[in-house]
Amino acid sequence: MNKIDFTDLDGKVLRVFLTILEENSVSKAADRMGVTQSAISHTLAKLRQVLGDPLFVRSGQGLIPTERALSLKEPVQGVLDGLRALTDDRPFDPLSEELHVQIATNDMPRELIFPKLLRTVRAEGIRLRLGFIPSGVPDPDLLRSDRCQLMLSPLPPDGPDIFQKRVLSSPLMIYYDGTRRQPPTDWKAYCETEHVEVRFTDGRSSRAVMRGVDQNQIRPATVTLPHFNAIPSFVKGSDLISTDTALMRHGPLAALDCAPLPFHCEPVSIYMVWHQRFANDPAHRWLRGRIERIAGTLHD
Repeated sequence: MNKIDFTDLDGKVLRVFLTILEENSVSKAADRMGVTQSAISHTLAKLRQVLGDPLFVRSGQGLIPTERALSLKEPVQGVLDGLRALTDDRPFDPLSEELHVQIATNDMPRELIFPKLLRTVRAEGIRLRLGFIPSGVPDPDLLRSDRCQLMLSPLPPDGPDIFQKRVLSSPLMIYYDGTRRQPPTDWKAYCETEHVEVRFTDGRSSRAVMRGVDQNQIRPATVTLPHFNAIPSFVKGSDLISTDTALMRHGPLAALDCAPLPFHCEPVSIYMVWHQRFANDPAHRWLRGRIERIAGTLHD
């Protein structure tokens, strides 16, 4: 008789299942959860025994979910959401719990908000662990699948189950090397100048935040990069320019000169975004409040 039954499927076991399903890899799941591969493998073996299905089969360097595993994704997420809802009204003391949060964001919010947040809460004796993934032009499924618990983005995804709140607003600026050139002085000169831009993994450009201008008139980028931190290496010592928020001069683009755009363009807003499952979670509310407080201290 099988000694393992459905009561062995606690929240931690179900979280392991979803993480393997999202990462298609035991090693990546272990890295993401901060545990050893053997711990993940042990849990997967338990799942296979309880559910009577291999759940994942090896293919090349990764794992492929079985039909049974795919059919379990939404029910398992629902169970975890239900377990989380049981704690929505619980007392919360940040000094008595270790908080681990996965955040999807790009370079500027990550570098300007979270180092200060971590220093502040650690000085207060609060145990906070932060993990980051790039948000690019974010997909709501990042939040729905619980690959992250929070986003900061100028392009928040939409959905009836997605919540958002604006925490920052910053005008766009031209970044350049003042030892090599002056910034463009009008729209025509701007359109003709060679640009550096960020292009995200889904193919969309960081220019998506430029609103109220005809981007078709701007020449194609000379250099496209996967993240903002690489911009200074290409702009420094060249005639290239980059267009990014004014707040970037306090973070990834601090080494460059900057000047206002020579034409009207709406400021860029940064939104904090989360899934409805976290709307009333006291730990999540506490974290959102701390992020909002630090964001309010940032100035162009």
